Amino acid sequence: MEFFQEFCAVISHSNLTETIHDIWVHSPKAAAAALPGQFVNIKVKGFFLRRPISICEVSSDALRLVFEERGEGTKALGGIMPGDGLDVLGPLGNRGFSTDKYESAILVGGGIGTPPLKFCRNSLNKSAAVLGFRNEAQVIMAGEFANVQVCTDDGSRGHHGNIKKPLEKFLKTGSYEAVFACGPKPMLRAVVALAEKYNVPVEISLEERMACGVGACLGCTCKTVVGNTASYPRVCKDGPVFDGKAAVLC
Repeated sequence: MEFFQEFCAVISHSNLTETIHDIWVHSPKAAAAALPGQFVNIKVKGFFLRRPISICEVSSDALRLVFEERGEGTKALGGIMPGDGLDVLGPLGNRGFSTDKYESAILVGGGIGTPPLKFCRNSLNKSAAVLGFRNEAQVIMAGEFANVQVCTDDGSRGHHGNIKKPLEKFLKTGSYEAVFACGPKPMLRAVVALAEKYNVPVEISLEERMACGVGACLGCTCKTVVGNTASYPRVCKDGPVFDGKAAVLC
């Protein structure tokens, strides 16, 4: 895992919702090395631990990071302005999505799990997207995907319900080589089950609380079960993307 520590200038900052921020940072080394599914660890002034943020997409010398305020650290991070500097460690993660192996995929995102799939969309020849949100006010980035189906729990936009029926509709076409998913674990379990039903390879991005981001502290260890054997991979170092068919989410 090759990563860099860069002191990056914030290029732009906008809000996708009241609590979801969209920033571009000048980070030439990380942008050149990043792969879909990887993340960065950002030092936030006044906080000891860094905050892990998925890479949404890259340009030749910059990273796009979309994140949600979930605590005091990310709330403070949401106050940065263009021209401010950030201490960025990345790109982190030894395994990203296999966009080098597949030319087409169905992208399944749940809420704030949607942004890292944009990097996948940019790296594939063909894609479809199923994006799930609580309600219309929480929908983000839907217009940035091709052949997209939005789902909302309350039916205020798109399909009324979860991602299962729209995903199965895409799977039935047989037009996509794989499924890439990022979101809450109940959604990931449903995605894996449907992909297995149609014998389509599936990769899932897991999220756990992190400290170091490089595998040293064991803070992001998660339990997986293959057959009857349990293992405890580190999301930061052994993932964050895993083969969905090889492990049962616990």
